[in-house]
Amino acid sequence: MLRFVISLQLRVNRNLLQTKHSTQYSSLLYSSNGVYATNRKIGVLSRAGNIQAARQLFDKMPDKDVVSWNAIITSYWKNGNLEESKKLFDSMPARNVVSWNSMIAAHIHHGNIDKAFRYFEVMPCRNTASYNAMISGCVKNEEFFPRAIRLFEEMPKKNVISYTAMIDGYMKKGEVDKAMALFDSMPLKNDVSWTVMISGYVEKAKFYEANELYEKMPDKNATVMTAMITGYFKEGRTQDARLLFNKIPCKDSVAWNAMIEGFAQNGDGEEALKLYKQMLKIGMQQDQSTFLSVFTACSSLASLKEGKQTHAHVIKNGFESNIPVCNSLVTMYSKCGSILDSEIAFGWIHSPTTISWNTIIAAFAQHGLYEKAFTFFKSMCSKAYQPDSLTFLSLLSASGHAGKVTESIHLFDMMIENYGIDPNPEHYACLIDTLSRAGQLEKAYKIIEHMPIKADVGIWGSLLTACGTYLNLELGEIVAKKILDLDHSQSGAYIALSNIYAAAGLWKEVTRVRLMMKEYGIKKQRACSWIEIGNDVHAFLSGDLSHPSIDLIHTELKRICLQMKAKVDIAENFEFSAEQLVD
Repeated sequence: MLRFVISLQLRVNRNLLQTKHSTQYSSLLYSSNGVYATNRKIGVLSRAGNIQAARQLFDKMPDKDVVSWNAIITSYWKNGNLEESKKLFDSMPARNVVSWNSMIAAHIHHGNIDKAFRYFEVMPCRNTASYNAMISGCVKNEEFFPRAIRLFEEMPKKNVISYTAMIDGYMKKGEVDKAMALFDSMPLKNDVSWTVMISGYVEKAKFYEANELYEKMPDKNATVMTAMITGYFKEGRTQDARLLFNKIPCKDSVAWNAMIEGFAQNGDGEEALKLYKQMLKIGMQQDQSTFLSVFTACSSLASLKEGKQTHAHVIKNGFESNIPVCNSLVTMYSKCGSILDSEIAFGWIHSPTTISWNTIIAAFAQHGLYEKAFTFFKSMCSKAYQPDSLTFLSLLSASGHAGKVTESIHLFDMMIENYGIDPNPEHYACLIDTLSRAGQLEKAYKIIEHMPIKADVGIWGSLLTACGTYLNLELGEIVAKKILDLDHSQSGAYIALSNIYAAAGLWKEVTRVRLMMKEYGIKKQRACSWIEIGNDVHAFLSGDLSHPSIDLIHTELKRICLQMKAKVDIAENFEFSAEQLVD
């Protein structure tokens, strides 16, 4: 009986031991899988911006590994809370190289290069990613670029990311030859390396070199093709840009934006708006770049209807609080003639920047509303915003168009004495234009002669125009000579001088100026006007016969002229009959 009891007890103990070991193993396996799954969830919640839920998940974890800590630290700084990342990093029970790299990346992301470098210097061991993070941060700021060079030279093992970051840095500094030499020395290149090099050439207006490298690139992707499209537009080759755009198999929003911006910047707002409509039709996502380019197109065409429709899309897509978009909206409404809408749009900006203030002040200036412009300037200053050279340029323009000579001189002096801003040619041009319009030609001429910078054609042009207005022949001849010495192809100077001679009855001089124009092959630029009908913009040059409906237009003009003439005749007959009745 005792043997049976002992045997039974041994069997039970053995089963219990097996069960215990099995439970421990299952628990260990579950714990390992659970930590891994939870770490992944923390990353997902972080990317969604739900940092609070990520932290709750982290705090509830019974067992945390170094990956868990790294995940929550990265979550905080990527969502804007660097201080909490630092606290968590300091409280980590154990760190690895990824922990240190995360803190380096965090400080670089927040623009603290020096603090990032302190972490880099004290970390116990570094890997290639550590060096790459520091180099990538240093190349973004020219001040730290020498440090990037030193790090690149001393890093034990470089990879394609290291080389590409340095190439980008050299390109940003304008050291194109060094960038190319480094690119050529790369043991291995990827698509990003090629794209950075080609985009750099495009940015530095070296399109020939960009195109040459593009042709050598083994696998061309949408990103590099988009960079080349930008290059074509910078060269004014709009059709080549379109042909390349059509070759992109999967066009993303960046490619569409490049096309819209390219046509808008090249003065073809109509084509830019057509592309925008196509973009909407296929359901492509719009972003800040899209709206900025479309508003530029609307402004160039003075198309208020298209501008308002695009404004509706801004609200629909949640960009009504985006400051660059709001600034562009203010400009668009102003250039389309709706200054009231400009003021309303400015009022929607919760935290306007100096650029925002400059935009609304410029809008009032363009409409000749000096009092409104100056009121907003005073409001800007009262809210501790610092005016810059653009602020004063708009104010000088507004006061000039309002004929306020004393105020213009006061603003000019205030800019220099109170704010320490050195006037540039545009500021002088505004002041000279104001004095010239007011007939103070001699004073304007003296200011030009004593300027610390050389007067350009624009400054002399304002004075020459005024010489024509006030029939100052002697000064007009001097100024015209100054302009033609700078650029003898300026048709405006010849025309203005010819008109001054004509007004003075000096017909021989008029003939002489006209012969000079003929000799140099200079022709007066034809004026252009346009009208928007429905969704189409129709542009006309003086004497232009290229419009497809030109015959119908001429017929309609003749009909209108006949109607006007008939009404004039009726009015004259009515007046004659009335006089007879009075007699």
